[in-house]
Amino acid sequence: VQVLVGGPTAQTADAQSTNRRDLMVIVPGVLLVIFVVLVVLLRAVVAPLLLVATVVLGFLATLGICWVLFLGILGYPGIDPGTITFIFLFTAALGVDYNIFLVARIREEFDRGSNTVDATTTALATTGGVITSAGVILAGTFLILAALPLLPLRELGIAVAIGVLLDTVLVRAMLVPSALVLLRERSWWPSARSHGD
Repeated sequence: VQVLVGGPTAQTADAQSTNRRDLMVIVPGVLLVIFVVLVVLLRAVVAPLLLVATVVLGFLATLGICWVLFLGILGYPGIDPGTITFIFLFTAALGVDYNIFLVARIREEFDRGSNTVDATTTALATTGGVITSAGVILAGTFLILAALPLLPLRELGIAVAIGVLLDTVLVRAMLVPSALVLLRERSWWPSARSHGD
């Protein structure tokens, strides 16, 4: 006996199942690509692991804030399951982009002979204003989507704006530099200078 189920409930269940499966394929794939590119760019393993961890943390924080905002404050029925994948893609790409600018500059200073603390201070001073300005402009641009009548696009715009601001103000400006300073030269392992203080 074969039983077929149709209608909106079955369609929603199928869409949610597909979105979950897509997320389980896309997230590890994107994180792996980001990690490999960062290893090649930074010639290190520890700093890229740190940056990938901040991408995941930023995405989860964005989802948490959006969950409270959408359900608790704005009264939306929830985050559209199809939107979550796009939120991840945008927050991962844009978040790691700004972190690459900062950490590549730190690595450049490190390669010139500075220790990680001094390199981080110099890099923040030279890139901080530009990256913060770019992040605020980008967040504002995505926030424009909140004016659209389609709920998934509205959610996407708000979520990406939140994610970009989180990354710009907290992750890139505070979390990444603090972690690199705590790890010091170990951040650049396996480079020859990664064993010093």
